[in-house]
Amino acid sequence: MTRLVRPDAVLVQAVIAGALSFAHLHDLAEAAGQDGWKAWAYPVSVDLLLVAAWHRLRSLRDAGEPSRSAWSWFAVALAASLGANVATAGLLDLRDVPDWLRILVAGWPALAFLGGTLLVHRPTTTSAPDPEPEPVVERETEPGVQAAPAAALPAPEPTVTAPPALVAHAQKIAAEHRTRTGSDIDTETLRTRLGVPPSLAEAIAAQLA
Repeated sequence: MTRLVRPDAVLVQAVIAGALSFAHLHDLAEAAGQDGWKAWAYPVSVDLLLVAAWHRLRSLRDAGEPSRSAWSWFAVALAASLGANVATAGLLDLRDVPDWLRILVAGWPALAFLGGTLLVHRPTTTSAPDPEPEPVVERETEPGVQAAPAAALPAPEPTVTAPPALVAHAQKIAAEHRTRTGSDIDTETLRTRLGVPPSLAEAIAAQLA
């Protein structure tokens, strides 16, 4: 089924008002010496600044931040639009525009660029949540007795691994000692014969047992 598009009175009114305001800004810019495409660019610049200021104003209000700067630029763009509408209503002779108005029209691009830049590149600050404090566990002590600091746990001793070649050599020494003395070789004698540290000698003796 074909969906019928019903005209919205508010939308139609907005289009008509926007077209009239656009034409008034163009006529005023053209009367102030801006001819050709420059006269058409002025109403676009004014309307864009008005929309950008309104959008920034709503963003700041939703974030709960001060919106004085956005209000200021919105008022500037609104004054430029209303001023053009009033000036072209017959209160101003467009064939003989005063010098101050020519200065305002000529300086508008720089003012609009400044306002648009400040509105776009001013980030909305968001407050970071406060870190939750870690709970502190207090140890109960008897009255009058000072709590002793907790003793540090001893670090585990590193595991000593004997190379296979050294273990094979130790087996030969142990076999020779058993043949010569008739008893197993002790760890101290094995360490002396091999010339290794005590920890390594104990590891080798454990493998020979």
